[in-house]
Amino acid sequence: MTIWLSAGILFTFFCIGCILFKWGNIRCIGVTPVSTFTFIAILFTSGLDVGLIMFPLTEFAGYADIATNPEYAFTNPLAIEFGYWAFLIWGFYFLTCFYFCIIEPKVQFFAIPIIRFSNNFVIIGTCAFTAYLLLSNLPWYIPQLANEGALTASLYLIVLLVITTAVYSSTDIRYVRLLSLGSTWLFFALIGLTWAGALLTSEGNTGEFLQTFSLLNGYFANIHQFVLPLNDYHEFYLYWWFAWSIMIGQFTARFVGGMRTYQVFLAMLIFPSIPIAIWFVGLYYYHLNELNISDWLNGLMVAVGILFVVNSLDSLIRLYTDNLNLTIKSVGKIPYFAGNLLVLSGLTLLFTLDFLQIQWVGAVVIGLMFSCLLFILLTRLKIVNEISGSPEQNILNFSEMEQQK
Repeated sequence: MTIWLSAGILFTFFCIGCILFKWGNIRCIGVTPVSTFTFIAILFTSGLDVGLIMFPLTEFAGYADIATNPEYAFTNPLAIEFGYWAFLIWGFYFLTCFYFCIIEPKVQFFAIPIIRFSNNFVIIGTCAFTAYLLLSNLPWYIPQLANEGALTASLYLIVLLVITTAVYSSTDIRYVRLLSLGSTWLFFALIGLTWAGALLTSEGNTGEFLQTFSLLNGYFANIHQFVLPLNDYHEFYLYWWFAWSIMIGQFTARFVGGMRTYQVFLAMLIFPSIPIAIWFVGLYYYHLNELNISDWLNGLMVAVGILFVVNSLDSLIRLYTDNLNLTIKSVGKIPYFAGNLLVLSGLTLLFTLDFLQIQWVGAVVIGLMFSCLLFILLTRLKIVNEISGSPEQNILNFSEMEQQK
């Protein structure tokens, strides 16, 4: 599995280099172009889930334990957490976003029946894993609802309600946009309140807090260390990012609003990384100084995490139902609602039983990437070489949108 993952990573960065060299200055326009801010909001909230909120406080101590994990000795826990979630890793999303915006309309690789089936297996499986992550982390954040750290009926009910809300939200694209923007602003508010909670206490020290930012240099000075897996846990993260990459690329490609390729690349690496860095610095300060998180702030973290899950799930539900032609228009509202609820709830339970693993889903994605390259080389190489811009219909839609402003 490690060799397969490493091959996929190197292939990904090689393809990114080729794209920037050949098409770096063309304008990328999706089928539903939006403003740059809205695009970044959709990317950020769809491309992340509850793990961003709930994982760091449970992981810092493990990254600091270099006696058990000597592979982490090259830098500090904050830099490692950042490396697992931000900057370079968002290149996975850039590759797939560009592919589905510019290349797939000409190639139609994902229209092949077996590829369509595999693609939607990836999307549905990753949706269920997102719900499972929420379920598995709730006992840490809501211990009063857990039975000595074990899952209870109350926690299962919360996740069921989250899945239900996401399925309902997926019925209208307006909800997707509103949730993306709303959860982005709520996340910013959560960052502000977390900082205030740290700095306004008697134990808070503004100078020390701001100096914590300098620890992020440990990531950029050692960025090469994060390319290939450091250990099994890093491997889990990288497979997880691969599992998300194709479906996030498909979804976000719809909304690219005229940025040039290199601008999309920089936007995807930089803009999501800024709030992630600010968020992680605040949490790491709490960890270093052993500050207690108040009940209300903990509750807000859970609420924002749940909103992230709803936002991610509704985007992906809409994506795979469109791909499979299982929309409300084609099957009806009740079958649509009941079918999605049943499938996602069932698969979430399979993850709790270790019947499914996200590494398997990520491995399938890497296989799809290699298969796509082979398909292009054998049947579509001339067509791809002749690509010089976005699909004509997308350009027309964008022009009409610009004229209406």
